[in-house]
Amino acid sequence: MATYQYIAKNSGGQEVTGLLNAENEGAVISALSERNLYPVEVSEYAERPGRLRGNVRPRHMSVAYGQLADLLGAGVPLLRALEILHRATGNERLKEAINHLRDQIAEGSTLAEAMAGRPNAFKPLHSAMIRSGEEAGFLEDVLRNLAEFLERQDELSGKVRGAMIYPMVITVTGIIGLLVILLFLVPRFEPFFANMDLPVATRVLFSSSGLLRRNLGLLLGVTALTVIAIRAVLASESGRQAWDHWRVKLPLFGKVVRMVSITRFCRILGTMLANGVPIIRALEISKNATGSPALTERIAEAADNVRRGDPLAEPLRRSGMFPPEVVEMVAVAEESNQLEKVLVHIADTVERRMDRQVDQAVRLIEPVILVLLAGVLAFVAMGLITPIIQLGQAFR
Repeated sequence: MATYQYIAKNSGGQEVTGLLNAENEGAVISALSERNLYPVEVSEYAERPGRLRGNVRPRHMSVAYGQLADLLGAGVPLLRALEILHRATGNERLKEAINHLRDQIAEGSTLAEAMAGRPNAFKPLHSAMIRSGEEAGFLEDVLRNLAEFLERQDELSGKVRGAMIYPMVITVTGIIGLLVILLFLVPRFEPFFANMDLPVATRVLFSSSGLLRRNLGLLLGVTALTVIAIRAVLASESGRQAWDHWRVKLPLFGKVVRMVSITRFCRILGTMLANGVPIIRALEISKNATGSPALTERIAEAADNVRRGDPLAEPLRRSGMFPPEVVEMVAVAEESNQLEKVLVHIADTVERRMDRQVDQAVRLIEPVILVLLAGVLAFVAMGLITPIIQLGQAFR
């Protein structure tokens, strides 16, 4: 999607400007018509030079969302709340992003539209969740959920980074040591064992060393080209969509991504239903807040089935994306007319479970890496020491 800047007039003849994320200009015109706005000019939005375009760290965004929710909950108008945040924050990138929001909202844009025009600071998931809150009338709840989500995400990222420092140092040191052995140490032993009947481990070690020395430049070039190609693919829209669909199928990481998306969906849908939003409309809004295109497609299919009169649990079960226990809880909640409460409970339960699973996985990484490195070094040592022992026995 691209960001478009528009100039339109409302039913009273007043000029309104703002930003919209859309596939093309025709989609922008259709969206404006739905709001009873008459487009005068539509053009692709270009950033003004000199703007700070770097990402804003999640912890700063979490504080900003929480403060904005508190201000709105206290009855402060949105523009006034953004002005207060602009003065209070000390982060220059966040200050500039808030100033962008304030300018766009003053010109007639909604908060979600203004956020969509600054994707470096406000992720598409954030603007989708804000849009759902604005349309359903629970913007403060969405802002608080976003603040809590980003805070937990930052804590989890910090925990993972802290736990991974030692294993990564060991891994990098082990790889460098292995390359030094294969490139410089192993070749010195080859002349001594030239006429010997070498064991399998030694032959594999010598072959690996020779292959690495002969093709070192080629391997480095292929590695560099592979990294560049992956970055280029992920930078494209089709590449990101393919990655989003593929990553949910990974053995361990995919489950975490899928459950996080399910948590977002359940929390947003439950909150909307609790605020009186009809289930069809709630499904249409909440599907865009999952952060997973694969799950968004399944929820859209579920919305079509619900529109035909089917229960929500059945299409969720057929999608294959939702765990059986979640589907059963949704089915029971529909029968007891407690769907909104159960969905929020599911979100809380899944979040606690995923925190424990991620913590356990991080703790297992260190011993696994140590065992792998020990195995590699033992193989190298066996490949070099065994023929030395055989050579000593022959001399005796």
